[in-house]
Amino acid sequence: MARLLLLVLATSLVALASCQRLPVLAPVTKDPATSLYTIPFHQGASLVLDIAGPLVWSTCQRGDLPTDIPCSSPTCLLANAYPAPGCPASSCGSDRHHKPCKAYPYNPVTGACAAGSLARTTLVASTTNGNYPVSEVNVRVLAACAPRKLLASLPRGSTGVAGLGGSGLALPAQVASTQKVDNKFLLCLPSGGPGVAIFGGGPLPWPQLTRSMPYTPLVTKGGSPAHYISVKAIQVEDTRVSVSERALVMLSTRLPYAMLRRDVYRPLVDAFTKALAAQPANGAPVARAVKPVAPFELCYDTKSLGNNPGGYWVPNVGLALDGGSDWWMTGKNFMVDVKPGTACVGFVEMKGVDAGAGRAPAVILGGAQLEELVLDFDMEKKRLGFLRLPHYMDCSRFNFTRSA
Repeated sequence: MARLLLLVLATSLVALASCQRLPVLAPVTKDPATSLYTIPFHQGASLVLDIAGPLVWSTCQRGDLPTDIPCSSPTCLLANAYPAPGCPASSCGSDRHHKPCKAYPYNPVTGACAAGSLARTTLVASTTNGNYPVSEVNVRVLAACAPRKLLASLPRGSTGVAGLGGSGLALPAQVASTQKVDNKFLLCLPSGGPGVAIFGGGPLPWPQLTRSMPYTPLVTKGGSPAHYISVKAIQVEDTRVSVSERALVMLSTRLPYAMLRRDVYRPLVDAFTKALAAQPANGAPVARAVKPVAPFELCYDTKSLGNNPGGYWVPNVGLALDGGSDWWMTGKNFMVDVKPGTACVGFVEMKGVDAGAGRAPAVILGGAQLEELVLDFDMEKKRLGFLRLPHYMDCSRFNFTRSA
């Protein structure tokens, strides 16, 4: 009898495991010409990742299924919940129940937008058990159709954009709905080799590292689908740079480097310059400033900087976040090689924004600041996990080739 009960229990556990829906994995590639990140779409095409985007859009192809979603439907309201700056506002008029839904896909690089219908298309990806891909999966997603002219300035071979923002029609929410997985996603953006996006939660790779991942609350900013976190101060080594109360930091894959409001930028530049000048007392080489290269203000002769596992030997910059965690950046994440022999500090002052302006975030972190980190966006618990990989590891440690 005991043996029979054990057999029944084992059979039940196997059946339960087989019913569990696995998260969806897609490899991420950095385009060297544009510094944008893409994931495979279908038929050899790719989609550009826009971490702040509210929609999935593409130049719809033969085989994509048109929809008859009316203008008055909740889905159409979701598609137009976050109108891009300068784009027309959606209007149903008097024929709201019969007029088909139109969305306004937006190019995050050029700022252009265009009206487009909604269609059902397929994202080709793989499921994963946290160690390697398990099986190929076709994920049905609702996408806005766009004219080819909207692809201007996007990487060659891309046919649209995958929005990863906090919207009901962004890619993470759609994968969660169609695949019956959690509304969360993990990113490891590459600086050169392969990276990865995992939609639907765990199990996460490298459990010995990710188990201790620190988290900070995700903050919602009215009228924006972007992901924000709150910062209490900025540190340059041991120097604390004060910021306005609950200053917001926005995450962006559109920008290749960080942008800061003037009231944050000037104190940071001053603290960085002083900390760099003090480094030789601790054994660092004497950094030699060179002529600035636009849009950067602080540039140096690379031969005078020296190197360590964190990149160029420059002062570390940290964000003191809500929740008690600190997000530290080394030279690897903010020094930009602009030409042979010259590297610049990749922090740029926002233009056209008054000091302390509440409408703009205090800091926008660009791609360089997000690369080679494990970022865990949990929309259900409204929190962001972040983990800097050891210097001997990078996003390529994810295995995309081995199957079960």
